[in-house]
Amino acid sequence: MNTQKVFLITPPFTQLNTPYPATAYIKGFLNTKNILSYQADLGIEVILSLFSKEGLLNLFAQIESQEQELSENAQRIVALKEHYIHTIDAVMLFLQGKNPTLSHLICQEDFLPEASRFAQLEELEWAFGTMGTQDKAKHFATLYLEDISDLIVECVDSHFGFSRYAERLGRSANSFDELHEALSQDYTFIDELLIKILASKMQEVNPTLVAITVPFPGNLYSAFRCGQWIKKHFPAVKVAMGGGFPNTELRSLSDERVFEFFDFITLDDGEAPLENLLEHLEGKRKLEELKRTFTLVDKQVKYINHSQTHDYKQSAVGTPDYADLPLDHYISVIEIVNPMHRMWSDGRWNKLTMAHGCYWGKCTFCDISLDYIKLYEPISAKILCDRMEEMMAQTGQNGFHFVDEAAPPALMRSLALEIIRRKLTVTWWTNIRFEKSFTADLCLLLKASGCIAVSGGLEVASDRLLELIQKGVTVAQVARVTRNFTEAGIMVHSYLMYGFPTQTAQETIDSLEMVRQMFELGILQSGFWHQFAMTAHSPVGMYPEQFKVQKESAKIGTFANNDIFHLDPTGTDHSLFSDSLKKSLFNFMHGIGFDMNLSQWFDFKVPKTKIPRNYIEQAINREDDYSLKPSSKIVWLGTKPFTKLITKNQKGRVLNLLNLSFHDKKESFSISVEQKQGEWLVEILKEISVSNNKVYTFQDIKTHYEKAGLEDFELFWFNKPVNNLQDFGLLTL
Repeated sequence: MNTQKVFLITPPFTQLNTPYPATAYIKGFLNTKNILSYQADLGIEVILSLFSKEGLLNLFAQIESQEQELSENAQRIVALKEHYIHTIDAVMLFLQGKNPTLSHLICQEDFLPEASRFAQLEELEWAFGTMGTQDKAKHFATLYLEDISDLIVECVDSHFGFSRYAERLGRSANSFDELHEALSQDYTFIDELLIKILASKMQEVNPTLVAITVPFPGNLYSAFRCGQWIKKHFPAVKVAMGGGFPNTELRSLSDERVFEFFDFITLDDGEAPLENLLEHLEGKRKLEELKRTFTLVDKQVKYINHSQTHDYKQSAVGTPDYADLPLDHYISVIEIVNPMHRMWSDGRWNKLTMAHGCYWGKCTFCDISLDYIKLYEPISAKILCDRMEEMMAQTGQNGFHFVDEAAPPALMRSLALEIIRRKLTVTWWTNIRFEKSFTADLCLLLKASGCIAVSGGLEVASDRLLELIQKGVTVAQVARVTRNFTEAGIMVHSYLMYGFPTQTAQETIDSLEMVRQMFELGILQSGFWHQFAMTAHSPVGMYPEQFKVQKESAKIGTFANNDIFHLDPTGTDHSLFSDSLKKSLFNFMHGIGFDMNLSQWFDFKVPKTKIPRNYIEQAINREDDYSLKPSSKIVWLGTKPFTKLITKNQKGRVLNLLNLSFHDKKESFSISVEQKQGEWLVEILKEISVSNNKVYTFQDIKTHYEKAGLEDFELFWFNKPVNNLQDFGLLTL
C-alpha cells in the first residue's frame, strides 16, 4: 500500500469564480492509483479572509498605524471605512450567489460606498440597458471590491491584484535575483494572510509531499513563499512545483537558489513524473530514474529524464476531482462589460479537456515544439460524457469549460451527439479554430447540445499575415464561420493580434477595418487585442531569421526563458497602436462608432484603409465550396411527426398524400408528400433520430429509399418538403 499523502496547492491568485483545474486533474489521477491526496486553492481562501469584516478591520488598522501620506482616493475610502466594514460580508454573500435579493439595494446606488472606480459608471451607463438587476449589481459590487483593492495596493501591498499577485516579478524573469531579493524581505500584508492559512492546512493535512501548481507568472511569487515557509517549518516534507509556468519558462533552469524553496520541479504532463517522484520518496525508485524532473544534485541543478515510464493516455488519467475545494464560496464578478471576459469571471465552470494538445499544431507564434501542444490525443465522446456526469454529480454544477488549445470539430460533433442521446442538460463553451468544418448545420447541432459560446483566433485579420502565421484560414472563411455560429445562437469571441513580424501600419488599419465590419454585421460579439510576443519555443522564436526579425539578445538566463525581446526592422512600432485598437474595439462591441473614420480613433497619423466597406458582407454571401458527399452524416433533431392521409382535395380530386405535422419548442409546421414516400420518410426520420446510436450517411439513406422500391431519390430529397425539414432540425454533418 502507498504510504504517501500529497497536498496539492494552487497559490494566490488565479480566478475568483471557479477553481483553476490543475490540482483537480492531478487529484483525479491519484485516485486511480489509490494515493491519498488533499487539495487547496489558497487564492480564494486569502480573498475570503481579506474581504470580510475581520479582514477589513485589520486592513484599516494597519493603514492607520502607518505614517504615510494618502492619495485623495485612499483618504476617501479610509473616511468611509465604517460603510465598507458594514457592507462587506453581505456583498461577498451576494457575489457567492447566496444573497440574491441584495441586488435591489446595490442598484439603488446609495448602499455601497463609492470611490474612484465608480467614476467610469457614467461612461458605462448605456451598457446597463442590456443588463438585468443581478448583473448590474454584480458590476457595482465588483467596482466596490476594486476600490478596496486600490487601497491595498497603495497602502499595504503594492503586489496585490485579484487574479494575479506580484506578476511583474514572474514576467520575463531571466534572472532569479529580483524574485530572490523579494523573498528575502519581510512578509507583505497578503503574505501574512497566506502563511496563516497555509500553516493551518499543513497541520491539518500533515502531508509527505506538497505539490504546488504555477500556471501563471501571477502566482509564482506566492508559490515560492509557500515553498519557503514549508521548508523552514516542515523540513521533512518534500516540495515540488509543476504547471504552465515551469513548462514554458523554466526549461533551461540553472540557478541553484531556486532549490532553497523547492526540492523538485517537473515539466509537461504531471501524472507520470509525479508518480515516479512518489515512488522515489518511498524508496522504490532511484533518483536518476525520475521523469522530466529538475532537482539539485551535488549542489548543481540537474534535469533527470531517464524513466522508462510512459505518459498516461488521456483515457487513463481519471476524472478531475474537486473534493476539498469550497465550491460554494467562489465569487462571481463582472469586471468589464465584455461578453467573453464575463464568462471567465462569472459563474462556476467545471473544467475539462476534449483532447490533449492541438490537432492543428502549425501556428508560428505558438509554442508548438512543446509536448503540451505537439502531442495530440483526443478523448472519446463516451469517456468525456462519463466524466461530465461524474463531475455534475460531485459539484452540483452543469456548466463546462473545455480548456482545449483548439477543440477538434469532429470530436465536438461526436460529443454533441452523445450529450443529446444521454439527455444531459449542460451548458458548455470552448476554444476553436475558425475552420470551414463548422458548417451551419454543425453549429446548430452544437447549440442543441448546450454550446453557448466559442472563442478562436482571427489574430491579424490579413490574409498575408494569416499565411505567415500558418493559421490555415482566410479572413473570408473566418467571417462565414462566425456567421454560422452567430445564426445558430452561439456567441463568438475572437482573439486579435497586432505587431506580428513584418506587419505594417497599413495592415494594422486594414485589420481593424475587417474587425469593424464583422462587429457591424453582428457576426462577432466579443474580442480582445493582444500584442504579439515572441516566445522561445515557437517557430518565430526558434527561427527568427525566417520571419525577418532579430532577437535582442542571444543570452539564455539562469531562471525563466520564454518571452524574447525582438527587433522588427521591416515592421512598425505597434506599441503606439495599443490604446486606440482597444478603445475602438470596446465601442464596436457595444454597437458604437461604426460610422467613424478609423483615423479618428488614433491621436497620430495613420494610413487610410484599403479594404472595401462591403468586404465582409460579400464574403459571408459567398458560400463555402461545401458539397454533400455520400459519407456526409444525416441527423434528425426534431420530434416524431403526426400523420394524416389526405385522399381527396376539396374539389374531390384523388390525391393520396400523407400530411406530416411537426412540433418544435417554438412553432408547428407541416409538409405533404406522396403517401409511399411519406411513410418512408416517417420511418427514416425515426432511424436517423439523434437519440439513436447509429448514425446514417447520405448514402445509407439513399440505399434505404431505393430498397423500399421508391424512385428518383435525389428529386425527392432535394425538393421543397424535405428542404423545409432542413430548417427545423434535419442536419447534414
